[in-house]
Amino acid sequence: MEKNFIYLLSILFCCAILFSTCEKILPPAPADHELLDGPISGLSGAENARFLKGDIAFNDEVFTTQTGLGPLFVATSCGSCHAGDGKGTPFTTLTRFGQVDHTGNRFLHLGGPQLQHRAVLGIQPEYIPVGATFAKFTPPANTGLGFLNFVSDEDLLALADPEDANGDGISGTPNWVTLRVYLSPRTNAISRDGKYIGRFGKKAAAYDLLQQTANAYNQDMGITSNFEPHDTYSGHEVDPEVSNQTIQDVVFYLQTLKTPLPRNVSNPLVSTGKLLFQKIQCAACHRSELKTGYSPIPALSFKTFQPYTDLLLHDMGAALDDGYTEGTATTAEWRTPPLWGLGLSKNSQGGKYFLLHDGRAKSIEEAILLHGGEAQKSKNQYQALSSIEKQQLIQFLESL
Repeated sequence: MEKNFIYLLSILFCCAILFSTCEKILPPAPADHELLDGPISGLSGAENARFLKGDIAFNDEVFTTQTGLGPLFVATSCGSCHAGDGKGTPFTTLTRFGQVDHTGNRFLHLGGPQLQHRAVLGIQPEYIPVGATFAKFTPPANTGLGFLNFVSDEDLLALADPEDANGDGISGTPNWVTLRVYLSPRTNAISRDGKYIGRFGKKAAAYDLLQQTANAYNQDMGITSNFEPHDTYSGHEVDPEVSNQTIQDVVFYLQTLKTPLPRNVSNPLVSTGKLLFQKIQCAACHRSELKTGYSPIPALSFKTFQPYTDLLLHDMGAALDDGYTEGTATTAEWRTPPLWGLGLSKNSQGGKYFLLHDGRAKSIEEAILLHGGEAQKSKNQYQALSSIEKQQLIQFLESL
């Protein structure tokens, strides 16, 4: 009995040493403001459980030919393009082709709008058809999407100035899109000629996160659903390969991902950079503050948040005109991307920046200098700043 007691004490002593040693060896967990993933605050127990289900479907499920992958595809899972819910890289960048104006895609019969450059064994992957214009789209970060989803149409139209009535050279406009048959308009949605305001995607061509999700399953992984039932290879309608419940769980997950938390807000250089950001009129498009309207998720209803976007289309000039478009956007128009989380982008991009719609900019300054069109005046004012002021402005952007 005494030997057993001594043996037990020895085991407990060894465990205590082991745990103490591990605490010293293992790195500390990242702070919350260094992470993009995680739920918004204020969710109920049931909502948190549903968030977790969506998280598993998004980040853990890897599709194979046995579970419906392909025959044509780009990726095998949602999370492979959005590591840690962050931005993608050149290796995960998508290619869209076949539409040059508002009249629609002329290459749907040849695989448009998205190139599936990978295929299962025995199937030839797609290639860009002769004569088709195309654009590269780097996967965006996923955080804060629920807040963007529930900004009211009325507020977005109040920010729009399609005729540049105030003469500031900036004429943001919505992308008016036709709803897919499975979509329902938001509460108090505004329509024009039967079209509604899109707000997701590089050109704001996706109406909501249900469309974004169902389309990604179908176009990125070749997974059919009741929402998008057509096989990307044959074009025929086939049985769903993912359930409605899984799609809706992923939508809920994307809606309830937290907003990126700003960093170094007390740093005087960051504060000065923020003033410069406003002074050179970057905030005319990258609006620092928006608010949500009603949401069926209480934690998202009537909230003020800081995304640094207006969700509108802006003409960005010849350098960013890829000759491809979606919806009513022109080929040079792009939705203002949210800047929140910008400083964390490198965490999911291999320690480097790949910015703008196609990842061509390898630094924040390079992204600024590629701005043109409606942003030309702001770019000129940035170039006129001193080197110290430029550093302060970029330090502010990296704090977001």
